[in-house]
Amino acid sequence: MSKPQPISEAGQKPVVAILGRPNVGKSALFNRLTGRRHSIVADTPGVTRDRIYGDCIWGGRTMAVVDTGGMDPEDPDLLRQHVFAQARVALEEAAVLLFVVDGQAGIHPLDLELSDLLRRSQKPTMLLVNKAESPRVEADRFEFYQLGLGEPHPISALHGTFSGDVLDLVLQLLPPRKVGEEVEHELAVALVGRPNVGKSSLLNRLLGEERALVHHEAGTTRDVVDTLFEFEGKRIRLVDTAGLRRRSKVDEDIEYYSSLRSLQALQRSQVGLLVLDSSEPISSQDQRIAGEIQKANLASVIVVNKWDIMLRQGSQKAQDKYVQSVASELDFIAYSPVIYVSAKSGLETNDILASALDVHEQWQRRVDTSTLNLVVREAVALKPPPSYKGQQLKVLYVSQPKTCPPTVVLKVNSPKLVHFSYRRYLENQLRAAFGFVGTPLILRFEV
Repeated sequence: MSKPQPISEAGQKPVVAILGRPNVGKSALFNRLTGRRHSIVADTPGVTRDRIYGDCIWGGRTMAVVDTGGMDPEDPDLLRQHVFAQARVALEEAAVLLFVVDGQAGIHPLDLELSDLLRRSQKPTMLLVNKAESPRVEADRFEFYQLGLGEPHPISALHGTFSGDVLDLVLQLLPPRKVGEEVEHELAVALVGRPNVGKSSLLNRLLGEERALVHHEAGTTRDVVDTLFEFEGKRIRLVDTAGLRRRSKVDEDIEYYSSLRSLQALQRSQVGLLVLDSSEPISSQDQRIAGEIQKANLASVIVVNKWDIMLRQGSQKAQDKYVQSVASELDFIAYSPVIYVSAKSGLETNDILASALDVHEQWQRRVDTSTLNLVVREAVALKPPPSYKGQQLKVLYVSQPKTCPPTVVLKVNSPKLVHFSYRRYLENQLRAAFGFVGTPLILRFEV
C-alpha cells in the first residue's frame, strides 16, 4: 500500500504567510482576507497554535493564506516552542510574508527580533501596522521604518480598512502563475473526537511529520488544522479538529468557538473519522460526536486509538468486552467499519486512509433502478409489511435519485403505514444486497 505524500499548499497555489508576535491581530487579518471565520480571535495571547490555511481570491488569483501562532524564539515553554516551529514552517513554504505589528503598542523588542529573522529569509515581505482604526496610529506608523522591512502599511484587520490595498500589493509580489495552479477535486476527511484521544498524534503518524501540535494537555488543538496530501492517486485534505467537549464543560469563549469550528469542519467534509480512546469506556460524549457525524450525513469510520495499551495490559476478555461495547453503544452507526489502531506504535494506522477511501466510494454509490426494484420486491415478498387498522403498506416503485449519501425513494400507497421496524428491515436488506458500508442510507417513503 502506498504511503501518504504531503502536498505543499504552495505546490498548487502561492502561499501568503501571516507572521508576528502574539496578540497583534494575525487571526483577525486571516479571517478578513479569507472571508471566513476559520481562526479563533480573542484578546488572550497564544490562541492560535497550529498553521491554519484558507483560500483568498483577489484579482483573479487564488492564494493560500496561512495563519500562524505568535512567534517568540526565546520562550522556554515547550508548547510555545512547537508553536514557533509551526510558524517557521509557514515562513519557509510561503511566497510572500505579511509581518503584522501592533500600531497602538508601538515597536516591541520581539518585533525587532522577528524582523531580523524575516530579513534573513530574503522573501518578499510586507510590514502591516495593525489597529489603525485610530488616526494616531496611521500618523505614528513611520516609526516602524526602523524594523528595516520597508514601508509600514496601516491596516485595520477588525474593520477591513486598507485590506484591499494590501491584497493589491500582494499580487505584485507573488510569483508568476503556474500551469495547473488551480485546485483539483479533493476529498475532505475530518478527524473528530473528545479531547486528548489522540487525533493530532494520528494526523502526525499518517503524514510522518509533526503537522499538528501534540501535548499531554487536553485541548492543545484549538483551531481546525487542514493538511493536503496525496494517497492512492487521490488528493485528500485531512482536517484535525479540536476535541469536542460536553456543552456544560465548554465555559470559555475560546473553547466554545473551538467546538463550533469543529462542527463546521464536518459540514465541509465528506468522511468523518470518529476517534475513540480504548483506555477509557465509551462515553455519552463519544455518542454525541458520532451523532454529529451522522447528522452531517457523512461517510464514517470508527478509529479506536491506543489499542497497543489494551493489547499490552488487557486480557482477551477485556478486548472482547470493548469490541462489544463499540457495537452496543454506537449501534446507531453500526454501518461504520471499526479499526483498532495505535498512533504511538503505528499499529494498523495504514488502514485508516484506505478505509476512508472505501467508505467514500460507498457514499457515492448508485444502484440502477431495475436492480433496486428487484431487491425490494424480494424483501417484501419474504417479509410482508404488517397491517395497520386494516390497511397494508404497498411498495409500488423504487428509485435512487441521489448519492452522497445514497438516498432511496420508495413510492408507497401511504407513508403513514411505514413502521420504524419495517423501515429498518428494508434498510438492512438493501445493505445486505449492495453493501453501503460506512455510509448513511436515507430511505424516503412518498406517495
